[in-house]
Amino acid sequence: MSRRAEIQMSDAEVTTFLDEQRTMTCATFGPRGWPHLAPLWYVLRDGRVWAWTFTKSQKALDLVRDPRATLQVEAGEQYDQLQGVTFECDAVLHREVDVVAELGIELLSRYAGVPTLPDAAVDGVHKQAPKRVALEFVERRRASWDHRKLPTGVY
Repeated sequence: MSRRAEIQMSDAEVTTFLDEQRTMTCATFGPRGWPHLAPLWYVLRDGRVWAWTFTKSQKALDLVRDPRATLQVEAGEQYDQLQGVTFECDAVLHREVDVVAELGIELLSRYAGVPTLPDAAVDGVHKQAPKRVALEFVERRRASWDHRKLPTGVY
């Protein structure tokens, strides 16, 4: 078995890892053709990564121009603890205010760590929704790694 295959995460391990982490890096093609990197909060919906951003943000404008994005979520400080996953995706932008608001509530609930948000928070999301876009990332290719799977003392 190759070292690459040894450290690859299963689908279930990737889902667990993504549920445990909080921030992903989203790479798009900027207006001058250079990669544009931006942190995003995210949720998983039916195995897909979703996020939201301001409609006029650079990443949203980039995805309108070219819907390709690479996402990365990583963790670990020492080599033998490194974990991560990258996804090459096509981004689908959803502009419907009700879709955006529903996602915003889901995101805020996840990051606030509460199943139900206070009314004031829900109202705040509804006020933000018209200025935002929901990003659905459709996975095309994946790479993952979990160095904790390596035998002790390899590096």
